[in-house]
Amino acid sequence: MNASDESLLESLLAGEHRALARTISKIENRETGYQSLVSALYSHTGSADVIGITGSPGAGKSTLVDKLAEAYRARNDTVGIIAIDPSSPFTGGAVLGDRIRMASTVGDMDVFVRSMSARGALGGLSTATADAVKAMDAFGKDKIIIETVGAGQNEIDIVQTADTVAVLVPPGSGDDVQTLKAGILEIADVFIVNKADRDGADRTVQELREMVHLGEGKQTSRDASGHHGVMSSTGSSTADINRQDGHTGTTVGAGMDNRGHAQTQTETESESESEPAADLTAHQTETETSNPITKDNNHDTVSPWSKPIIETVATEGSGIETAIEAFAEHRRYLTQSGEKAEQARQRYAEEIRTLLREEIDQRIETELNAAGGVDTLAEAVRRGETDPYTIMNEVVNSVETCLDEQPFEGVFDLPDYTDQADDDCCDTRSSDMNDTASSNDDNDRSS
Repeated sequence: MNASDESLLESLLAGEHRALARTISKIENRETGYQSLVSALYSHTGSADVIGITGSPGAGKSTLVDKLAEAYRARNDTVGIIAIDPSSPFTGGAVLGDRIRMASTVGDMDVFVRSMSARGALGGLSTATADAVKAMDAFGKDKIIIETVGAGQNEIDIVQTADTVAVLVPPGSGDDVQTLKAGILEIADVFIVNKADRDGADRTVQELREMVHLGEGKQTSRDASGHHGVMSSTGSSTADINRQDGHTGTTVGAGMDNRGHAQTQTETESESESEPAADLTAHQTETETSNPITKDNNHDTVSPWSKPIIETVATEGSGIETAIEAFAEHRRYLTQSGEKAEQARQRYAEEIRTLLREEIDQRIETELNAAGGVDTLAEAVRRGETDPYTIMNEVVNSVETCLDEQPFEGVFDLPDYTDQADDDCCDTRSSDMNDTASSNDDNDRSS
């Protein structure tokens, strides 16, 4: 790391927002030295709660994020927001549309909002987003909220970055619920039915409840496809947080009974008529429900996470505190169940694979450019002088030769990589294809 980047890192760790903004820009633009800078951030990360907000376009994600930030600030938590915007077709940068709906905390220096471009990444996320989260974490933000671009069922890679994923579903959205069946159901830790003052909210809650019931009994820990928790195999139902007296949300301090149903501090309503009688159980106290650890044969065990369904009206701030309590409860579950450590291992494993794929892609592009570019090779194929499989094998063999010259020696003997790759071997390895391209050019001139 050069002196300039060391100074930038020092300023970021000292809490200078200008340094945080500059670091994220350096990361997003993949400027020289960004890898060393991100590497230096790792030892300073791990304290922040990372919350992903996803869902279909128009579900109210930006407004909800704005109200969450406002509520967290009322609790004296510092907040970092990463809003993943669609990419501009002209510059490739973020369109910045999401910031328009985040006005509640304007002027608050403890709320840092950054728009980032999706740039075609699966689910509206990119590697740069995960690195930007690390920068905010190292900076010292207590809560980091990621709002995704809203790309429907493809928006599943949020689980590789966020600790807790909340999926927003607007009321009366039958098509959206069908979309959830295709994949987003699997990534949700919390469901939020936003705009719950509209017609169809009760039906949407019921549809989600039925979908979660259908998913019960599948013992799936968080893996590459998505879970942050484990669904109960004992037939326990989802924790549904329903309306009280026509309003959304529940009182602060609401917990869950031993079947996963939401309970308020004062129960004034009976169980929902849609719940089977067999699901009615005795209520736990508030102290018991705030802790997912239960006693079983004199041993501490952790009850499986049951996904709550929360109704909110983000424009009015209704249900926001309930959502925050659900996020906190999920974090406690992750910590006490040991799921957080497993989550981190799987996240880093996927990150390693992703970085390797990106680096290899870049090296292959270097090989192709050294051989005259893809267009030159494509022309050679058109002329019948070679074929795509032969070209592929030549390029791959060149990369393999480079790897053989400097084999991976294990975690504790990593070579001192720099941001500037050693292209000497790549240059010499491309000579054969260069000769082929040159001979083709000579043939063109002679003809």
